[in-house]
Amino acid sequence: MKVNELMKGYTVNPDYEGWVTNDDYVFAIDVEPGGSTITADGDYEVVEMGIAGLDSQMNPVTQDKQYIRSGQNTMKTGTQRSFAVTGDRYVGDPAQDYCLSHKMKYGTGNGVVTNYIYFNILNGKGEKGQVSIIVNSDGSGNAGESSAVDIEFKKIGSNPTEYAYSASVELSKNESEPAGTENE
Repeated sequence: MKVNELMKGYTVNPDYEGWVTNDDYVFAIDVEPGGSTITADGDYEVVEMGIAGLDSQMNPVTQDKQYIRSGQNTMKTGTQRSFAVTGDRYVGDPAQDYCLSHKMKYGTGNGVVTNYIYFNILNGKGEKGQVSIIVNSDGSGNAGESSAVDIEFKKIGSNPTEYAYSASVELSKNESEPAGTENE
C-alpha cells in the first residue's frame, strides 16, 4: 500500500495532543530509488503487510573520558537511527518483495540503500532519510507456522531531515489523490 492510499482514511492534525500507539506510526520506503524519476513521498510503499513489530531505535554514539578533578564525562557524538521489522512473509506486498528480492538479500554498498519516511499518522510529524536494507531472515519457522521475516533498516549518510506529511501540498498523477511532502 502506498502512503497516499493509506492516508486517504486519516485527517492529520499538526496540533494533536494525546496518547500514541505503535499503530500510529508510518514507516514507508522508496522501492524504486535511483529510477528514471524521483519518487514522490506519497508513492513510497508502507511497510505494514504481515508486519507484527516495528522497532524504531535511536542508537546514541558516545565517548567516555575521565578528566582531572571533573571525573567521568560522557559526550554524545552521534546517533545511528535504525528500524527493525519483524513479521510474517506476505508474497505480493511491494515493500516485502523489494526488501526480500535477490538483489537486496545479497547486495552490498549503495545497491541496498533506499529512501524512507517515518511519521506519526496523527500529527504528520516525522523524518525523512536514507537507510541500508539488511535482511536477517527471509523466512523461518517450524512446520505449519507462518514464514517469519526479520529485516533491519540502518541510517546511512547524513542525518535524516524533519518531515511533515501534508495531503494538500502535492497532488498525485491523476490530481485527485493526496500525497506526502517534505516541509523544510
